[in-house]
Amino acid sequence: MAARRDSAVGEQSSGGTKKTTKAASPAPVEGASGAARKATAPTKKASATTKKAAPAKKAARTATKAPAKKAATAKKAVPTKTTTKKAAPAEVTPAKPPRNESRTALVRRARRINRELAEIYPYAHPELDFENSFQLVIATVLSAQTTDLRVNQTTPALFAKYPTPEDLAAANPEEVEEILRPTGFFRAKTKSVIGLSKALRDDFGGEVPGRLEDLVKLPGVGRKTAFVVLGNAFGRPGITVDTHFQRLVRRWQWTDEKEPDKIEAAVGALFPKSDWTDLSHHVIWHGRRICHARKPACGACPIAPLCPAYGEGETDPEKARKLLKYEKGGFPGQRLKPPQAYLDAGGIPAPPLGAPAPSASSADSG
Repeated sequence: MAARRDSAVGEQSSGGTKKTTKAASPAPVEGASGAARKATAPTKKASATTKKAAPAKKAARTATKAPAKKAATAKKAVPTKTTTKKAAPAEVTPAKPPRNESRTALVRRARRINRELAEIYPYAHPELDFENSFQLVIATVLSAQTTDLRVNQTTPALFAKYPTPEDLAAANPEEVEEILRPTGFFRAKTKSVIGLSKALRDDFGGEVPGRLEDLVKLPGVGRKTAFVVLGNAFGRPGITVDTHFQRLVRRWQWTDEKEPDKIEAAVGALFPKSDWTDLSHHVIWHGRRICHARKPACGACPIAPLCPAYGEGETDPEKARKLLKYEKGGFPGQRLKPPQAYLDAGGIPAPPLGAPAPSASSADSG
């Protein structure tokens, strides 16, 4: 990153020097003439004066040209540096992949990014707390228009009161609404989870189906939710195209599609099917922790050298580190009961609803 910044400054300084040289060229001639007149004044013979004047002029030019260039360059250097600082966000942006990038080059670039993300987030996992496929499908439906953290803080009370599809299908909607109120859009979500539970009870014997075509028939369940359930409850590969996934794959120029179904197809074609579920975790985790929507932490991003969109966010390393979220920033994660691998990697569990969030220092001391 620093190398790019230095390169931009060097190009501007070089251009500025050329302009300065042209403007300063008359000055050495006048200085040379003055020095020549002083050198020839004591001489008596014209021929001797002529012979001595030539080298005097040459010496004068040599003596006066260099300082003039340096002085002029020094004068111009100050505004050039100031201009470079103001234009830094645009100047540090690396060249984007060529428009005629071959299919093979695109596949290699995409898979390399995924390999890098796998090293950065070896403990990546679904960030919704669940103990079975029923809890996962309900939690995923509730995660619309809110954070996984808020869902995880809300579902313990829901599942404690309604542990099975049959229980939730027979629930009083007003009581369910009261529990789901913190997640937002609680009336619509109550209708969805009760309707979903009735469908599981009536059409699938109280069990969550393990096929895409059956899952998408459930109220409130689309392809995104279906792939979360298939990949994490049944071990069947799927790509989860949420808002983070959409944003990042377009920034990386894996695809320019905007519709989730088309993004899913385009990105899926770049990877083996067996990679799809983990790929989804890697991309979504990176979007939540580093590559944010409004202000990406470009200066603290480990895959910055591979990113065509580098420079859209904060490039200063110190400022960028302050933008990091969750465990990358030393803060609690989204799960109240995260996997052991996450805890072993230094992750901090999220607090229950209403409890104060623990700080990184208190977690370390505990």
